Amino acid sequence: MFILDSNRYARDPHGVQESINNAASSLGGEILVSRLWSEQKLAYPINGNRKGTYWLTYLRLEGTKLTEYERANQLNDNVMRSLTLKIDPRLVDHLIAHAKGESTAEEPEQESSEATEEVAAE
Repeated sequence: MFILDSNRYARDPHGVQESINNAASSLGGEILVSRLWSEQKLAYPINGNRKGTYWLTYLRLEGTKLTEYERANQLNDNVMRSLTLKIDPRLVDHLIAHAKGESTAEEPEQESSEATEEVAAE
């Protein structure tokens, strides 16, 4: 997750996106999904900016390269803040599908209808 400088993003959205993706790609990482999440007022000013662009990226990167990746993000002028989290492998497919806007609602609906049938049978 990144908080980007909204002014820079508004001037060159493609360039800002490429700078984020290149940080991972240059270290041998694979970008799974990279997309705009939202643009909103910040809770407190960061570098004089009161508004930030939130950018969500899911990537696969070797653990030994993580320090270099985070350092590259700190040096990127477009990035005001970043947060890198390790995702449980069991959740990866669902999170990627959700970020892409694909429906994963079929699986929970089947489970909930089965649970309803079990409750009704009791």
